[in-house]
Amino acid sequence: MIVVHAAHVRRRLLAALLAILAIVSLTSSPAWAVDYPSWDDVQNAKKNEKAKTAEISRIEGLIADSERKVAETQALAEQRGAEYQVAQDAFDAADFKARTIQDQADESKAAAKEANARAGLLAAQLYRSGGGAELSANLFLEGGGGADELLARLGSASKLAQINDGVYSAALAAKNTAQSLSDQAGVARKEREKLRVEAEKKMAEAVAATQAAEAQLAEQQDKNAVLEQQLAALKDVTATTTEQYEAGVEERRRQAAAAVAAAAAAAAEAAGGSSTSGDSGELSSQGWTVPAYGYITDNYGYRPGQPAGANSFHRGTDLGSGCGSSIYAATGGTVIYAGWNGTYGNFVLIDHGDGISTGYAHIRPGGIFVSVGDDVDAGENIASVGTTGASTGCHLHFEVRTGGSAIDAVPFMRARGAALG
Repeated sequence: MIVVHAAHVRRRLLAALLAILAIVSLTSSPAWAVDYPSWDDVQNAKKNEKAKTAEISRIEGLIADSERKVAETQALAEQRGAEYQVAQDAFDAADFKARTIQDQADESKAAAKEANARAGLLAAQLYRSGGGAELSANLFLEGGGGADELLARLGSASKLAQINDGVYSAALAAKNTAQSLSDQAGVARKEREKLRVEAEKKMAEAVAATQAAEAQLAEQQDKNAVLEQQLAALKDVTATTTEQYEAGVEERRRQAAAAVAAAAAAAAEAAGGSSTSGDSGELSSQGWTVPAYGYITDNYGYRPGQPAGANSFHRGTDLGSGCGSSIYAATGGTVIYAGWNGTYGNFVLIDHGDGISTGYAHIRPGGIFVSVGDDVDAGENIASVGTTGASTGCHLHFEVRTGGSAIDAVPFMRARGAALG
């Protein structure tokens, strides 16, 4: 059971208030009167066939133009989303490379340290024995044992020196390898940083394009509602006035405002108790929950033989949830992306603070229920499952990032008491 938190309700109430204000403002916007025909224009045009034909053509042109503009802004938003995803993929590849080389450098440093220790021990042993030529001289000066024992001691000294040379060479090679890998890791980190900045830039551009498309769509829907009623009034030869059509538009606005107000009231009522949000499950003691219900169908890691457009390295965990089923915020945070994201399809990214973020991909069309800047609660229904982008069936692609780097979500979520699958 998920409690509807007050912060969530306040956000919904604010959104509802803004929606009501937007609806009311449509009736008195100066821009509307300047840019679009008024009802008086429509009424006057009905009195003359030529004027009526011209007004019909004008309104049809306005509707077509608004639809074209919406299509253009939506196409641009999708393009920016795809560019963001490409930039993110480039960062992910560079990040993986940098971390892999750094791991190799760390291993080489450990090996070099061990080789140096071995060389030091042998050097100390040679030193205690007299070392090099002095050792050979001491062997001659030592009495007893005869020629055979002397040759044996000489052979041992020579072998010890050879071993020491080999160990020293190995230690030097290990040191050089470690240094070379460290240098490569430094170069890889610099490249990763450049790509990180580029990915953040592309994400900001995608967010701006998405918000512009949403605003354009909302404007089109509101204005076209009036334009279509005006067009109907002009084409209706039986009506003598446009009052009934204008009244219909106002009724639509009234009903829309009432619906928004009712939704806000329901949300406010839910704030008074513990309302549920579907079968979202209980939060763990650490405040985390599973993002969707379903078996794991694909894990984090390499997956060769992928179709065109799909990444050979899978940076998320796929949960085989049914089409339209709920997607929940894994824990509380702020939405930093909500929109199209290339092969991810419709995508939501939530920042949870401390360098941790979670992503939710392949959301169904119209299935994103949050916007950039929203603060969401743990377990809040943020979207619904779909199969957009490079997807062959309904599922949730869920990923976790720390410091921007994608990690395996399975052990991460298990450690927080919200095991996946």
